[in-house]
Amino acid sequence: MSQFTRRSLLVAGTAALTTPRLALAHKVTLPDHFNPTAVQTGRTDWLPGEVHVVPDEFHLFLMGLDGAAIRYGVGVGRKGLYETGVFTVARKAKWPWWRPTQSMIRRDPGKYAKYKNGMKGGPNNPLGARALYLYDDQGRDTYLRIHGTNAPSTIGSAVSNGCARLTNEHVKDLYDRVEIGARVTLHPKVTTA
Repeated sequence: MSQFTRRSLLVAGTAALTTPRLALAHKVTLPDHFNPTAVQTGRTDWLPGEVHVVPDEFHLFLMGLDGAAIRYGVGVGRKGLYETGVFTVARKAKWPWWRPTQSMIRRDPGKYAKYKNGMKGGPNNPLGARALYLYDDQGRDTYLRIHGTNAPSTIGSAVSNGCARLTNEHVKDLYDRVEIGARVTLHPKVTTA
């Protein structure tokens, strides 16, 4: 488990109190609760600098001090593809390269086979403007990402292949606030719908 410095904890705590002004940065109007908002979670067991994805609420929380957080709206993995667990942000990328997994190609070859050799980063790339790469405790890439999307209307729904997605504008803000080594918890779904 990565140790945070005193400075990184203070920065994370301060960052959580500073709400980004991104509500009107994209063309799709999101419900207010999906725009980045400073909130008090009441969760003192969620530590500064950690990221928590709560799939039933379609929210991601970047934690600050004493339960303060920035709450972002997200889209999550569709039924059968959302994976729970605790992970580590092992790397980050701007306008990341993308290649569908073999499972994605098998599930929907008509959609994904043409990208089997990958796709360079850019506005049409499914990972969007930024990506946080989630690794397990053994240092292995899980192929789970927190990333942007060029389909902001999918925020607040379970449509992805397992990753958590934010609007490109919101993921740029999150990317600048999350450090390599940050712990990410993808909480279980409580509802089955």
